[in-house]
Amino acid sequence: MERRALGGQGLEVGAEGLGLMGMSAHYGATDETESLATIDRALELGVTLLDTAEGYGPFLNEQLLGKALAGRRDAAVVATKTGVEFTDEGALRGQNGSPEYIRRSADRSLRHLGTDHIDLYYLHRVDPNVPIEESVGAMAELVAAGKVRHIGLCEAAPATIARAHAVHPLAAVQTEYSLFERGIEYDGVLDTLRDLGIGLVAYSPLGRGFLSGAITTPDDFAADDFRRTDPRFLGENFDRNLAVVDQVRRLAAEKGVTPSQLALAWTLRQGAVPIPGTKRRRYLEENIAATAVTITDADLAAIDEVAPHGIVSGDRYAPELMRTLNG
Repeated sequence: MERRALGGQGLEVGAEGLGLMGMSAHYGATDETESLATIDRALELGVTLLDTAEGYGPFLNEQLLGKALAGRRDAAVVATKTGVEFTDEGALRGQNGSPEYIRRSADRSLRHLGTDHIDLYYLHRVDPNVPIEESVGAMAELVAAGKVRHIGLCEAAPATIARAHAVHPLAAVQTEYSLFERGIEYDGVLDTLRDLGIGLVAYSPLGRGFLSGAITTPDDFAADDFRRTDPRFLGENFDRNLAVVDQVRRLAAEKGVTPSQLALAWTLRQGAVPIPGTKRRRYLEENIAATAVTITDADLAAIDEVAPHGIVSGDRYAPELMRTLNG
């Protein structure tokens, strides 16, 4: 797999990364043995960017990654996140971008990961009650102390990104971006990243699995899978979105690739580093094969016709989570 620069701060990663959240939380049953084998296989295939957060579990996912990287820490670019507060016992307290919490959670993440540094440290959500300059200032202190190599934001508005970047250069911004979610092309985020030389990390590049083409009914989800409450998977929204997926599946078949590979190759063509999440080796291998798929201008035009901005029905999250976006 080719490597590429992520932003303009000297961070280099494999063209495709791996989102680890589902290995520990939110997507039904977990299997540590298969998860560790999936991380092993990802590293073998050239994946370097491994994405976690203290809130995934909470803490379980960071601990899983620490176990996977024991004895080979330098094989990976470890990305984790702060800014959503948890007690040491794992109780959720809500957004907290205060410098005190950022410092405390960074030390806790280092312990859970079993490392002395975090390669890419994100503010998971922007705290509306704390000036972004204060949050990023604390993250910059962690860089100066050697605990963090690079910093970034998740789900931030253009003005917030610019203000943060002025305090300390951002390596990356992580946001949802896929054939299902193209809002950053129209709300100024993508333009801001390009103008400032900040890398784009695309989470949910497969539309939370919808774009894989494997989901045909909400009954496919386990009882504890959070997608059962995701607006895009509910009622009429599900049926409308499935019709879009059918068109993507048709284009993929014409090109001789899977729907997942077409969707990921499109995201790569946009200059993003996608971090599709999976907890199984067979899906990992299918996803990584997308890095060898070429998306032509004709492909782009065909994709734009079937999956233009705004085609998807339903908000990205339930209302209480929608309020945390675009800070």
